[in-house]
Amino acid sequence: MELLYLLCSIVYTSTTTLFLSLLLPFRLLIHRLLPSRSAVDSSVSYYEGTVWHDRLRPVRHSFRYTVRYALFDLDKSLETPPDHLSADEARLLARTNGPIFLLTIPPSVGYEQNPLSLYYCYNLEGSSKRLSKCIAQVTNTPWGERVTFVFDPESDLVAKSLQVSPFMDMLGNWKIRANEPGHELSVSIESQHPHHGNYFSATLRAKRIDQTRVSDPAVFFWLMPHKVAIWIYWHALKLWWKNVPFIQHPRYSNPSYREDSAKRDQKLRCVGLDGSNSGETIKFDGCSSGFGGCRFAWRDANWPWS
Repeated sequence: MELLYLLCSIVYTSTTTLFLSLLLPFRLLIHRLLPSRSAVDSSVSYYEGTVWHDRLRPVRHSFRYTVRYALFDLDKSLETPPDHLSADEARLLARTNGPIFLLTIPPSVGYEQNPLSLYYCYNLEGSSKRLSKCIAQVTNTPWGERVTFVFDPESDLVAKSLQVSPFMDMLGNWKIRANEPGHELSVSIESQHPHHGNYFSATLRAKRIDQTRVSDPAVFFWLMPHKVAIWIYWHALKLWWKNVPFIQHPRYSNPSYREDSAKRDQKLRCVGLDGSNSGETIKFDGCSSGFGGCRFAWRDANWPWS
């Protein structure tokens, strides 16, 4: 059933993509005829860069691909991608009081593929602002499950809380860091495994591009989510070809894997996000999670993966 659903999803996405892509020239024509409708949102910055993946064990496997991201000022942007936190929700979750910026790959011609979205949460200190916290939203493929958590951008250690690949188990932690987005930005994640050590890393490095190059965001991001998906599936096939063990989703082998992740994370942090253990419950994305001692909120997979 799941394989049939995946094949049907690919066919549906391909058909929708083709149809909506054929409409793009008409969209460009309308923008030429009506320049007032073609103005680019000045509250959105555009970045172009490279994603690197490097696996050391049980086999060496590395690859990289070019990627384009948008950085939305959520307090000012006229249009933000669906299925994300609002500025107020992000401030409540991060417990900050300043601007919120969202780094993400917008949907393109009816399709969305976003392994990682990042919120930059600032605190106001007098007349200046300081990057205080980041919020990561990690989404796995093909299940579409998501975990959301707050981390310290300078460097943080987070218990692995999501099955991001069927070729990785759930053991170990993520070491994550992100710099303040400016002319350049970078994000790095390392997997620290109790048996394999630091066996995997993923890095994004990107540069902000001039907005004059983005006459239409729909054209700028055309097929970007599709390219990311193709890279994910292609290199999963390569890992399978290299005889890397296929690991069943933990919901079958360990239904309490989320609770286990939360407990491991508590051991890493000892206390809650703000040094307390208030047990406060915050609801968003259709789920709830206590952020006193646990910083994770999960979104379940949709049918038929659920």
